[in-house]
Parts: sequence; structure tokens; C-alpha cells
Amino acid sequence: MAEINTSCAFKPRSKNAAEAKDYTDFEAEEHAKEVNAYPRPVTGTLVNGKPINEIDSRGEFIRQANSFITPFGFNDGEIKPEANRFVIYWANFCNWSNRPVIVRDILGLTNIIADESVLPTAKSNKYGWGFTNYEGHKDPITGAYFLSQFYRNADPTYNGRATTPSIVDLKTKKVVNNDYHRLTNYLEVKFRAFQPKDAPDLYPKAYRKEIDEFNDWLFPHVNNGHYRMAFAQEVEPFDEAYEDFYDSLEKLDKRLETNRFLFGDYITDSDIRFYVTLVRWETWYYQNVGPIKKRIFSYKNIGEYVKDLYAIPEFRRYTFFPTDESANDKSFRAFSERIAPKIDYRTLWASDGKRALLSSDPNHVYLYHDLNETSADYDSEISKTIWNSENDLDRYPKNGVISVDPSINPLKGKLKNRF
Repeated sequence: MAEINTSCAFKPRSKNAAEAKDYTDFEAEEHAKEVNAYPRPVTGTLVNGKPINEIDSRGEFIRQANSFITPFGFNDGEIKPEANRFVIYWANFCNWSNRPVIVRDILGLTNIIADESVLPTAKSNKYGWGFTNYEGHKDPITGAYFLSQFYRNADPTYNGRATTPSIVDLKTKKVVNNDYHRLTNYLEVKFRAFQPKDAPDLYPKAYRKEIDEFNDWLFPHVNNGHYRMAFAQEVEPFDEAYEDFYDSLEKLDKRLETNRFLFGDYITDSDIRFYVTLVRWETWYYQNVGPIKKRIFSYKNIGEYVKDLYAIPEFRRYTFFPTDESANDKSFRAFSERIAPKIDYRTLWASDGKRALLSSDPNHVYLYHDLNETSADYDSEISKTIWNSENDLDRYPKNGVISVDPSINPLKGKLKNRF
């Protein structure tokens, strides 16, 4: 079986290119000895006596569940939201981890929740995510060498993957949550008291059931679609994932023909999840799966939808294009090295503003809270997802069902601003 790497793969955008270039595997080994770090697990590695194996008997990729899923909230056993206590660790080109920093910025939580980006460690990346781009290869916030240190702090027996995004408690230096399925929802709801009163409402309380259902359909069919293709070990599951991904995009392109955003006139949590996948596919991931059926910008509505979102500062801030840092002297180099760095993405992705005409409120992209609403009014229990089930059969991609055809917006005309 081929070894697979289910982390988000990307070209490093270092804050200190010389520092990153000079990070040797020898140094990484020395750092690992100093803090007793463990190598990043790969397929076949034993974790708590059980091998990591995300490939089923027919060669299909079944993504592992997240390990730290304790919810944020105010009940016993939950993680109490606090200001200046948590940090989001994320990677530039990781679509999963771009989500929470986009949401955090949109909601005005930048002074409440810190963030720090990570990179692979040294040339071999034997120890997974680390702080390659900083002096001494240390996290400037905590002094850690590797993201995995926070996982071991939380559970000394933990030998699994340290993934992005990760939320770390700065007081204890322990990871407390790496659940990208619901992390943005915790920021939207459980951290409402720390948001400006007029912060956008990305997850309207009355429609969370519909948004959750859509998000849990979007995950296997689109968000995880690339990985299902890239890691498939046999032709049949590859073809299934391939057709599923493109069929889903066709349905969503039809939906966006009459809706500025997925649920109508205003951006919701779902748009952020869709956008980061589209960006990553268009600029990098497509070349990892063989011949493609259609580029993102070949879709009339999806292509203009991406441009519409890219025009918004919080989305543009976490959109990373290929650079020429990977160029080398080889006679044959991949598209991402030969051509992509020379493409003027920022001009190509400029919106003409016409999608605003689909909206009944073209001057606003966000829904806003009622001024009389309290954080308690906005609060609710965040739903659980089957994609975190410990049972591999629950996480089978075909379990991503939805009650309404994805091409149809069930909330059409229902999201209304207060002004």
C-alpha cells in the first residue's frame, strides 16, 4: 500500500526564508530529543496498539476522526470560552485550518484569540508541523518546537497526528480542540460575548439545522473530495470520488445561479467552508489527481462566486497563491513551479461586482444580529457530526446525505437583515 500523507500539503511561505532553508534534519532530531517529541505517524504506524490505516479493503480513503473534540461551552466538562487564553495554530495552505482564522477575523475576535502559523519541520518533515520560520525554530508564543508537544501535554500517551487547525490553551500549553468540523461554530456561538455587538451573524440560530446538514453533506462530497481522489489506492473508489466531486460542483453551480451566496443574500459559515476548498483545488490540489474534468473558473457561477468572496479582506488575507520559492534547475518541473508563480492571480480573481445584483441587499454581504439580542439569546448546543465517529463505517463517504437537493437553497429569502 502506498504511504499517504493526510496533512494539508503546501509550499512554505516563510517569514524568514533563510531561517527556514537552514533548518536541517539534524537540528530537528536534536530538538526532538530535547523535548521528547515523537515522529509524525504515517500509514501503518501503531498508535495505542492499533495501526493507522485510512484505506479500507477496497482501496478507498476513509478519513480518520478528530481526536480532541471536547466542545466549547458553559456546561460541566466543556471548554469555557475566555479572552486571551487560546491560540489557533494553522497552516497557510491548509483549507481545514484557514476556516477558523477567517471566521475569527470576520467576527472581530483577533484581540481575543491569538493565532500562529506552522510549517513542516526541516526537509524530511519527520516530526510534522513545527515552527520552521522562526528564530531557533521555536513558537514565539510558547517556545515549543513542534505542534505535537501540545498534544503530548494534553495526553502523555498520545502518539497520533498533530493536525491543523489546533486550539491550544495558553495557560496549560495543551491542545484542547482540533475539530475542524465544528470549530468555526464554537467561535460563532460560544464566543459571541466577546464579539462586537454589531458583528456579522454567520450562523443564524433559527437555521442552524439546515446549515449543519449542508455542511455535513459538503464535507465528504466536496471538502474531502480531493483527498478521496488523491489517496485512493484502486480505480473504482477513485472514479467514485471523481464523479462525486464534479457532480456536487455542478449542483452547487446551479444553486449559485440565483443565489449570491449558498444560502441567499448573506455569507454564512457554509460559504467559508466551500471557498477554502475551491481556492486550494484551483491553485494546487487539482494536479495531484490526474486529468481534471473542469477547472473552478470554468464554472460560470462558482468562478464568479469565488471572485466575489476574494474581494472581501478577511477571505483575501487567507488566500495563498503559489510562489516561485519552489523553482529549481530541473529540466522538468511541475506546473506549480514552472507556470503558477508567473500567473497574476490577483488580477484574474478580481470581481466585477455583478453577483451583487443577485441579492435583495446588494450593499451588504453579512447578516447582522438584532441589537437587542444577548449572547445568551444566541447560544445553543452545537450539534455533533458523524464525521467524528470512532466507527469507520459511520465515516464512509456515502453517509453524507442531505434531505434537500444541494442545487436548491432551502433558505431562499428567509435570511433578513434588521435594516
